[in-house]
Amino acid sequence: MPRLSEVDRLRALGLLQAGLPISEISLRMIVNRTTIFRLRQRLHETDTVSDQPRSGRPRYTTQRQDINPVRNHMNNRFLSASASSRQKRGRDNQCIRANTVRRRLSTSGLCARRPYIYICPILTQRHQHQRTLCA
Repeated sequence: MPRLSEVDRLRALGLLQAGLPISEISLRMIVNRTTIFRLRQRLHETDTVSDQPRSGRPRYTTQRQDINPVRNHMNNRFLSASASSRQKRGRDNQCIRANTVRRRLSTSGLCARRPYIYICPILTQRHQHQRTLCA
């Protein structure tokens, strides 16, 4: 379930201050009762209902740097991810990995492709003629 937006949190707090019970607020906002309970508890403990910082590995590239592989692959559809990764630099001026490029492309709805020539040989008219005779 997605997190409550800032507006929904403030709305829930307003309903709490108006004296409505937690079960009534959860029914109105279509969330679980524990969500409203924890929201109230966080307000009492930290005097704020904003999101707390979360742990996690920092991103290797910035959001601005994420645009570059997407732009390159829009211009050259047959650019491989490994070739693209050798061209780009991440934070601390280090090369980014091919998997990073693949992930950035997949979030944009793209994927790195190899040219068809390298996958299998191109069929000639003679191949096409033999295929029709066999069928």
